[in-house]
Amino acid sequence: MMRLLTFEPRRGGAPRVGVLLGGERVLDVGEAARRARQRLPFDAADMLSVIGSGRAGVAALGKLVKGYAGKGATLGTLHLMAPIPRPRKNVLCVGWNYVEHFEEGARARPQVQEMPAHPAFFTKAPTAVNGPFDPIPLHAGVTEKLDWEVELGVVIGRGGRNIAEADAMKHVYGYTVINDVSARDVQRQHGQQWFKGKSLDGTCPMGPWIVTADEVPDPHALKVTSRVNGVIKQDSSTSLMYFRIPRIIAELSAGMTLEPGDVISTGTPAGVGHARTPPEFMQAGDVLETEVAGIGALRNKIGG
Repeated sequence: MMRLLTFEPRRGGAPRVGVLLGGERVLDVGEAARRARQRLPFDAADMLSVIGSGRAGVAALGKLVKGYAGKGATLGTLHLMAPIPRPRKNVLCVGWNYVEHFEEGARARPQVQEMPAHPAFFTKAPTAVNGPFDPIPLHAGVTEKLDWEVELGVVIGRGGRNIAEADAMKHVYGYTVINDVSARDVQRQHGQQWFKGKSLDGTCPMGPWIVTADEVPDPHALKVTSRVNGVIKQDSSTSLMYFRIPRIIAELSAGMTLEPGDVISTGTPAGVGHARTPPEFMQAGDVLETEVAGIGALRNKIGG
């Protein structure tokens, strides 16, 4: 139905939820509702509230957009934040979800020879979430090996536990773009557990918006690309996912409640820096671009 974003009219201002109108204009949901004297079933400054309002919220947004007579602010005049600037809990992530990426990593992990029978899960801390065009901290003195990982993000709309694969897509609110920026040296320092190396502040750029599920006919047919300084590093398709979204949701929700607004990062394809010969890592001043066709693109400078 629409593309929803969180923005500040100016940097440091109060966040607001917006709807992208066409390609360049943004409807300020709260302001438009006030002008139309339309009561909203959610807090217009909080994307989690919008998502949690379910069908009532979708209907209210649709009515607001349909009846809106203004032009809206120009996209380039706003500071876009991550669509969910502060998730209520960790971003849920899938590892080794593209066969070629598993194989390139397996060369450095001779003890792991076969794709797992179940998805490998880890998380990124909420403080890792970053805006779609904001700088990614270099974290000098903490890491020397910042790597890139383009991923399709899935946003849960209807919560649940023990969700069946056959019903899983009914629980998807929409999709976004994520880069699972990883500190490879930190990642290896903690018993091979990924959480710390994946959770440095600002290492989860997300956005630029949430595209509602009805706008994406097939999330398993999207081109995914990452570029560093304009050079393509990853170029693949979500069609090559080993575990597809319904399986991921079913396994994550087994005995564990998923809630509205939960974000799932579905894994990255081949082409990451640490698996290259020689290995490549991002440096201060590099520009990381992350794109999922039909969803959107991020552009983040390393180190400000």
